[in-house]
Amino acid sequence: QRQLVESGGGLVQPGGSLRLSCAASGFTFAMYTMRWYRQAPGKEREVVAVITEVGDSTNYADSMKGRFTISRDNAKNTVYLQMNSLKHEDTAVYYCNALSRAGLDYWGKGTMVTVSS
Repeated sequence: QRQLVESGGGLVQPGGSLRLSCAASGFTFAMYTMRWYRQAPGKEREVVAVITEVGDSTNYADSMKGRFTISRDNAKNTVYLQMNSLKHEDTAVYYCNALSRAGLDYWGKGTMVTVSS
């Protein structure tokens, strides 16, 4: 069964940090570009960060540059999102996505991140 399972969300104060993980199973993880998306209440889902199959290139949405870091461990079939200097506006459900060059597309169910004092 092809599966992505996110973890690591929770409640954090402004300025704090969280590290999200997304564990993949049931497919060849190293052949997939991985992305983190987020969806805040009442807003559209937006891309947060992307990392290539072998992790040699990353890209970020402008509002996350310098604060968030995406990484992956292909030996562990896991992608991470390190989030620092969190702001109220980072509150959202965070999803990981796997996309192959052939167009195969998988989503996790998301993990909630709440930034609040």
